[in-house]
Amino acid sequence: MSTTLSGYAAIYDPRKVLEHPEFRILKLDEVPASDANIAAFYNPDHVIHLVQKPRPKPGPGQVLVHVRATGICGSDIHFWQHGRIGDSMVVTDECGAGHESAGEVIEIGEGVTQWKVGDRVAMEVPVPCSQPSCDACRTGRYNGCPDVVCFSTPPYHGTLTRWHLHPAPWLHRLPENVSFEEGALCEPLAVALAGIERSGLRLGDPLLICGAGPIGLITLLSARAAGAEPIVITDLFQSRLDFAKKLVPSVRTILIQRDSSPKQNADLIKKAAEVPLRLALECTGVESSVHNAVYSVQFGGKVFVIGVGKDEQVFPFMHLSANEIDVQFQYRYANQYPKAIRLIAGGLINVKPLVTHRFKLEDAIAALHLAADPSQGAIKVQVKD
Repeated sequence: MSTTLSGYAAIYDPRKVLEHPEFRILKLDEVPASDANIAAFYNPDHVIHLVQKPRPKPGPGQVLVHVRATGICGSDIHFWQHGRIGDSMVVTDECGAGHESAGEVIEIGEGVTQWKVGDRVAMEVPVPCSQPSCDACRTGRYNGCPDVVCFSTPPYHGTLTRWHLHPAPWLHRLPENVSFEEGALCEPLAVALAGIERSGLRLGDPLLICGAGPIGLITLLSARAAGAEPIVITDLFQSRLDFAKKLVPSVRTILIQRDSSPKQNADLIKKAAEVPLRLALECTGVESSVHNAVYSVQFGGKVFVIGVGKDEQVFPFMHLSANEIDVQFQYRYANQYPKAIRLIAGGLINVKPLVTHRFKLEDAIAALHLAADPSQGAIKVQVKD
């Protein structure tokens, strides 16, 4: 492990919070003080609760941010309910949730010159080592940095809190016409933009999007801005497909039946598209949905998997082989935040309608429960402070 990462790991060592005398788990009916640094945490017992922790002091190169808006992500739900994503991201202790955040600079540390108190910022939460000796960082694919400190990925505490310390270089300035809500949505938008860029989507490409959850819908907005036509989107919930229609009236929707086979679903998808599909952006990570995508694209097409799923899955190998279908995957994002902010500020992508529910920070646990239940109709739940 590099010296620099040791420094980052020491600065953001989760034990500093967990072992601090001010850290405690709040009781269910306890009303925290208005100036308390509260946060939403999960643990290996699959319990979520509010905690109170110390207000941090920025050190050299750091900025203290008052977090004003944080979106609830599917990975927050996954860590809470399943305790892990893959083999390397495992909940082993109390861990803070949240990574889709924007806020206001309230204090700066030594050596920070690019930020001042009052600046409005979005926070890019995977913080790589940024060292020349790191191939991923040196080549610009820093999402592959092995020494990354990623807030809300265990063991590092997240940004669903009142005050958060962040490295100054990994903040992004929000223009005056971009709200904190929109700034927080830059994180899922960065995921979608990375998929659009790496999948090679071109102007006029016929496209399938699998899944009309938050990532699928923000991918829909991005694909429309990128000029995909036609676009077909699928989901298990009609309410989400109806929402997709409101966002992009020209999108063609397919309600997936749980008892239908992937080939049957693909027949409906291809019929709706009316032209061969060159590309599928799979936004669920669910094995059956990946199969739907595989059987829907044309010879020489591509299935690009953005979604996160179970550790091991079975793919229709010979269909992929005999049809020269490429399967490609994505891990987080790199170099997308400035683009996301420009697209929102310039009016090319309107993410405002995605926020369907808003909660106060004190009610963050209720926000997590709502976000975890697709039947409640929530798209993006945000916590405000």
